[in-house]
Amino acid sequence: MANLNGFDARQVDPAADFEPIPAGKYLAVITESELKPTKNGGGQYLQLAFQILDGPYKNRYVWARLNLTNANPTTVQIARAELSAICRAIGVLTPKDSVELHNLPLAIRVSQKKRADTGELTNVIKGYEKKEALAGEPQQQATSNQGAYNGSTPPWRRS
Repeated sequence: MANLNGFDARQVDPAADFEPIPAGKYLAVITESELKPTKNGGGQYLQLAFQILDGPYKNRYVWARLNLTNANPTTVQIARAELSAICRAIGVLTPKDSVELHNLPLAIRVSQKKRADTGELTNVIKGYEKKEALAGEPQQQATSNQGAYNGSTPPWRRS
């Protein structure tokens, strides 16, 4: 059991289901990074959490997994190329630790794909650029149901 210290659900807006964000370019920062073992235990991937900094999807997260240690050399080559793109976009060319990549703004190009296991749409990051790549780009537009708070609008969609 856990003591909830008098938590009152009437005082807190409920969490909502998170739909994938629309495809597009977003200003973001890496807020978390962790080296994790692959499912089969034969490798490791670097998991990066990207927080969107502005627009209607401000404070939403998108994740990337870079398979830096893997039996398949092509997989490793792709991961290393992605890491190189991230490093170049934020200006940290020789990081010793993934924490050196945190809190430095960059532009991420987000896409959507169907999950093989559930068929649901999910976000994937398809590219990384310097934050200046967003200059002159239109802000991502909120869909029509993202207006004022109506009791069911999740916090990240409110103005």
